[in-house]
Amino acid sequence: MSTTPANPGDPTNALGAKPHTRDEVPARIFLVSYPKIIFLYPTFLMSLIAGIILSFEGDPQSTTSYVLTSLFLGIFTMNLVVFSFDFPRTTSLTLFFFIAACVLGMFLTFQFHPEWAGILTAIFGKIHPFANSTFFHLFSIMLAAIYLMVVVNLQFDYWEARPNELLHHHGMWSDLERFPAPNLRISKEINDVFEYLLLRSGRLVLTPSNEPRAIVLDNVLFIDRKERALTRMLSALQVQVRTDS
Repeated sequence: MSTTPANPGDPTNALGAKPHTRDEVPARIFLVSYPKIIFLYPTFLMSLIAGIILSFEGDPQSTTSYVLTSLFLGIFTMNLVVFSFDFPRTTSLTLFFFIAACVLGMFLTFQFHPEWAGILTAIFGKIHPFANSTFFHLFSIMLAAIYLMVVVNLQFDYWEARPNELLHHHGMWSDLERFPAPNLRISKEINDVFEYLLLRSGRLVLTPSNEPRAIVLDNVLFIDRKERALTRMLSALQVQVRTDS
């Protein structure tokens, strides 16, 4: 039976030091509720790449700077949209068809009124966003510092599921709460399609027996693997109890 590392905030592996096989029952499972700042990683990567490329660019208003700054603003805008709204499956489909209808409408409009395209071209042609390497480096450093603080904070607030109990580690002095694991009800919710696509994240709702309120963990990374591992653990425990009886 495999073991898991002491770092519960490590997103590289959802279950521990090495992935469990489909039939293997994990000894313990770390459950971490991440803040939404983690979904800014595409903007962070874009800023990091742009800063490195522009470090070798002599002209701060070159075509390369214009293209990289425009890409950065586009990715940053999309990240902010993910931050601001939840996109369930129905909303995502509605948004897709709305954008497709707008694009088709603009295409047909410019076919019948080509002079309007010239007006838009003149308006957008005056917009030339430029940013130098210093801007991108400072942005990357600020985000990296925030990510580091998030990782440190997660060491003092996480959940640990074991075959017999559910543990909540929290506080500077490692305060511990215990909940019974048998008869634990598990519910998985995917409230935002884009957050799921970015980090396979979702909401995990745990309801221990004889507890008045459910435990809600938002932004659990790789939630499908977490849910399958918890199901295997609880199923193995139920089989063992029936055999002993």
